[in-house]
Amino acid sequence: MKKRVVITGLGVVAPNGVGLDAFQHAIKNGISGIKYFEELERLKFSCQIAGMPDVSTELALQYFTELELKNFNSSGILYGVIAGIDAWKDAVLSIEKLDEPDWDSGTIFGMGSSGIEKLRESIYKIDDYKVRNLGSTTVLQTMNSSVSAYLGGKLGLGNQVSSNSSACTTGTESIIMAYDRIQSGQAKRILAGSTSDSGPYIWGGFDAMRVCTFRHNDSPETGSRPMSESASGFVPASGAGALVLEDLETALARGARIYAEILGSCINSGGQRGLGSLTAPNPIAVQKCIQQAMSNSGITGQDVDAINGHLTATTKDSLEISNWSAALKRSGDNFPYINSLKSTVGHCLAAAGSIESVATVLQLHDGFIFPNRNCEDLHPEIKAIIDPDCIPMHLIEADINIILKASFGFGDVNGCVVFKKMIY
Repeated sequence: MKKRVVITGLGVVAPNGVGLDAFQHAIKNGISGIKYFEELERLKFSCQIAGMPDVSTELALQYFTELELKNFNSSGILYGVIAGIDAWKDAVLSIEKLDEPDWDSGTIFGMGSSGIEKLRESIYKIDDYKVRNLGSTTVLQTMNSSVSAYLGGKLGLGNQVSSNSSACTTGTESIIMAYDRIQSGQAKRILAGSTSDSGPYIWGGFDAMRVCTFRHNDSPETGSRPMSESASGFVPASGAGALVLEDLETALARGARIYAEILGSCINSGGQRGLGSLTAPNPIAVQKCIQQAMSNSGITGQDVDAINGHLTATTKDSLEISNWSAALKRSGDNFPYINSLKSTVGHCLAAAGSIESVATVLQLHDGFIFPNRNCEDLHPEIKAIIDPDCIPMHLIEADINIILKASFGFGDVNGCVVFKKMIY
């Protein structure tokens, strides 16, 4: 029999809050973590604002030893390890060092690229014929599986320990992969999540593509404008989110707090056919992904109380709303509530799906819909599909049962998860 899968732990490192308490306070109150960065102006970026978590050396030393942090230069690993260990502790799981690994527990923790600053540093040393000065941790900080490797060692995980990478769908995909492994009985628990490095060497390529906003450098908190007519592109950001997924039987046996249940999910691709491309989603594939996730969960579009969208503040937002409407067969004032975390944190790239999933689960568990920011001037194409009241501008306290979370990434790849409030 397939196992029921629940969420027993959460961790987050976000631009508007590091740790669950700070993050939940921020999302409930519409507090932005987007700021102006002088370095981006110096480097002549069009977009000179970004979302970057505030992680001090003092905080980092609670997760890494001084020796580990010596010559350490990977913000993505730092964020991921903090979020991952916080989620593990939140699930009240042991981090005691034992001689034998925990064969029932693993991690699937994704990232886009690892240690870009460390890689840049290494390239300069090689170019200057100083290869012997690279240090012994260069590979550990720059391999794509570095974050899962660090977490696997710190937590003594003996089940699957790996990293996935699917552009902006990475975080949502990691949750789905963890769900599949637990549901099939191959693991009792998996730490799922994703992370993304900070800085110009990550964000520069997107600025060069002209997909980042350029009109709000003087007012950073108004820069990320999902669903807005005046949106001019996304705000680049970084961070990490983590969720402990566990089979229900194991969670109940140890008396774990359960945040929510995962009913089902779907991953697919539009194959870059039709309207799909390397950078644009195939609408048919998006709709199929949402519909298959609901079918796999045994629900219909009418059962959905809210949506946490991908919604990046680009020209594709209207298309996304159209796809949701078609997939759920709901429109006008019959459409569910929908929000976008990117209005307060920006687009956290590979970390987006996991950070946004933490926000989704918090909404279910604590009974609220967090507000959107910066879309008072709702795009007319969106207004023609759904009632503006479905896009909350203020905190809504509500007893909600089912929320859909989806991500759509470069490469025409899609992921959708169906989260349900846990009712004993």
